[in-house]
Amino acid sequence: MNSRERILNTVLGKKIDRLPFFFYFGPWGETIERWKNEGLPQDREWHEDFGFDAGIAVVNVNLGYCPDFGYMQVEERDDSLIVRDRSGILKEIRKHGTSIPRFIDYPVKTPSDWKELKKRLNPDSPGRFPDNWEELTEKYNKGDKVVQLGTWPYGLFGTLRDMMGVEELLVSFYEQPELIHDMMDYLTDFWIAIYEKVCKDVKVDCIHMWEDMSGKDGSLISPKMVREFMMPDYIKIKKFAEKNDISVFSLDTDGDCSELVPLYMECGINTIMPFEVAAGCDIVDYRRKYPDLCIMGGIDKREIARGKDAIDRELERINEMFKYGKYIASLDHLVHPEISWQDFCYFVNKLKGMIGVKQ
Repeated sequence: MNSRERILNTVLGKKIDRLPFFFYFGPWGETIERWKNEGLPQDREWHEDFGFDAGIAVVNVNLGYCPDFGYMQVEERDDSLIVRDRSGILKEIRKHGTSIPRFIDYPVKTPSDWKELKKRLNPDSPGRFPDNWEELTEKYNKGDKVVQLGTWPYGLFGTLRDMMGVEELLVSFYEQPELIHDMMDYLTDFWIAIYEKVCKDVKVDCIHMWEDMSGKDGSLISPKMVREFMMPDYIKIKKFAEKNDISVFSLDTDGDCSELVPLYMECGINTIMPFEVAAGCDIVDYRRKYPDLCIMGGIDKREIARGKDAIDRELERINEMFKYGKYIASLDHLVHPEISWQDFCYFVNKLKGMIGVKQ
């Protein structure tokens, strides 16, 4: 069984030789720099020597602005820069190192702003497909990787928060509901128009949505709002997937997603990630509640930084997951710089043994 078959069968609950072995979330850049000082060979990629499965290939097609806003430095300060990024977001960033930016301004505040922005969201714009598209299609169709359409930052809530900012978006659900409906409905039709072009050439396995719409205390919007604003569009995407024999509909949302999971599943979403432990997500509990859901992630990234004993305890905590299908083991987000190369290697090799990957 190759990697593509193994992952798809895992999601669908079909027969597999073993669970998949790959990490959807890789390390931060700072993590790589640390590892190079701790034994990762300078000429090797971090993942090369672990024997990971082939994993997922994201289709190289532009699902966003075309043209984008370009990147522009607006102001330089002592320790930071004010920049406008390619998504049109004005923000303050540190000159050195990585941190969460301070967001200052966003492209959409009013219906007229949205009308102007839609000019950059024409599915027929030249340049959405790369020049080597024919070469890529052959690679996708003949390859061992699951072929996925969509990735960060493309989702209904997820994309709108980058267009409006979280606070403005949340207020607009109440004060400008017609605008939010129009934005989500338009984006759905816009993406489906591009999906149709891709599916003429590529056998797609997965449609993926990025929806960072949960915090530590739960969903940022009510289940009622999800039903009104988002579910009709998810269902439309699911119908497209079924029409084109796309068997995986996956979704990424951080935080406590307990209110959202049953709604997502009702829309036909069958894979959810990353089940952030710090927000109270317990994948063993989710498995018992939702046996038909494929769960990805759920291993506490914080514990992997605390040494072998903590790693052993964390893997024992989720050991029950390996007794069932429909699980893709992974950390609950990117591999952060507090994790040493030695501890990461110990974790990966122990996980490898629990999955049953032949050495």
